[in-house]
Amino acid sequence: MHAVLKPANDARTAPEAEALLLARAAEGDARAFAELARLLARPALGLCIRVLGDRALAEDAVQEAMTRLWREAKRFDPARGSFAGWWRRMLMNCALDGRRRLKPVTALEEAAEIADAAPTPAGAAEAADLAARVQAAAAALPERQRAALALFHGEGLTMAEIAAALESSEKAVEGLLLRGRAALKDRLGDLKDELE
Repeated sequence: MHAVLKPANDARTAPEAEALLLARAAEGDARAFAELARLLARPALGLCIRVLGDRALAEDAVQEAMTRLWREAKRFDPARGSFAGWWRRMLMNCALDGRRRLKPVTALEEAAEIADAAPTPAGAAEAADLAARVQAAAAALPERQRAALALFHGEGLTMAEIAAALESSEKAVEGLLLRGRAALKDRLGDLKDELE
């Protein structure tokens, strides 16, 4: 029986630890999968919330992605790419597929959960209003534009990584980012001074 790995504190070793945990899960090691799910859950949820704009939809997407990860663990081939890229593609597919099954929902209540460093209640109220307006504008974007923006600006991924996650080309990702930024700029034109 394999010992369950402890989470790697060194970011350079985390991908190797995740791939090892996945390999053990593919052999039926439920404890290894539980550890892998624990490592992936919080970042996956954060990304899905940014992409979908709705916590409940994001939780559903992460749950579906974790289920697929367990079922398809044996299909991962490290020779074809990194675990991180494979997982992001699976996660984005679940998020976008789940969103398509439902009619669009805006989640302005999530804006209230955004942390604010403003020292006064008035500053906090202004920041919450600004965050709500930005989130509402982002929620109105087409889902692939929103996903590309979240992966690029929120996760710091490269064009190639985003293209892999969205099963698209780098050129298409560039277009998604350009159109998404332009649409946000148009929708938030009256907030230009506040956003700079």
